[in-house]
Parts: sequence; structure tokens; C-alpha cells
Amino acid sequence: MLIGSPGSGKSTVGRALAERLGVELLCTDTEVEELAGKPIGDIFVQDGEEHFRALERRVVAEGLRAWEGVIAVGGGAVLNEATRADLADHHVVYLQVEFGEAAKRVGMDVARPLLAGNPRTRLRKLLNERLPVYEGLATVTVPTTGLHPEEIVDTIVEGLGAARGPDTDRY
Repeated sequence: MLIGSPGSGKSTVGRALAERLGVELLCTDTEVEELAGKPIGDIFVQDGEEHFRALERRVVAEGLRAWEGVIAVGGGAVLNEATRADLADHHVVYLQVEFGEAAKRVGMDVARPLLAGNPRTRLRKLLNERLPVYEGLATVTVPTTGLHPEEIVDTIVEGLGAARGPDTDRY
């Protein structure tokens, strides 16, 4: 399971990791959009954050129960207590990114409703609020700032190699 803030590289690194491992990637944000039939930004505006979080919880819970590949968990999903409890039974990779790098990667992305208004200020606030949760859930913490996705994947595979049990093939 990959966790991290907006701009940490969960989707990009998730695709590269899944390819390296010969498995599929489940991106929970993409699954929520497919379930709702609209982009996340529209879900927030039309249905509200509470509805989005309920859909997100459903997708994450189903993915953790049945998915056999890599799962990139939406940045805020870890705020849900049930999700945190579910993640405790899995290898969790926290993709750590420095604020400046995250801000560059996210830019003025209007598709990220929680960054609406002043994206840099909102991103800094999200990073500060979520950091203890990300760190607390992590089996392995992998810095991503300034690294190519393949370098990050190398670090993930190396870091989880020792933690990975013989009957576990999920990340």
C-alpha cells in the first residue's frame, strides 16, 4: 500500500512498482471517480466531502480485502479510523516528499479540491496535519524528493524485501 500527501508520487510510483512486480495497480482515487461517475472535484462540489470520504472508505476497504497488487491510497483516506485499522495488517509505504517538491508537482491543480483557494497554504496545512498519521502507519518510509520513479521503486523493493513474508505478495 502506498500512502502520502498530494504530490508525493503515489500514482506514478504505484504504476512503476506494479510494473516491476508484474501486478496491477489499484489507484483508489481513480476507483472513486469510476464509482461516482465523475471527477473527484465534482464529487466535492456536487455531493460534498462527506460523500466523497464515504465512497473512498468503501473503495479502500474493498481494495484491501481483495486486491492482489499495488494499492495507491488517496492522501486523505488515512484520516479514517477504520482505514487506519485496516492498513495495520499490510505493508505500508509512506512516500515522503518535501513541501517545495510537493508544491511543484501539484501546482495549481484545480482537480484537487482540498487545495482550493491558496494551494500552497492548504498543501502545507495538509502535510502538517497528516504527517503523524503517515509516519505512524508506515512499514517503510521512502523519500521521493528529487528522485526518479524507478529509483523510488528500487528503494521500496529493497526496504520491503526484509519485511515481506513468504505468504504475502501485496504491497
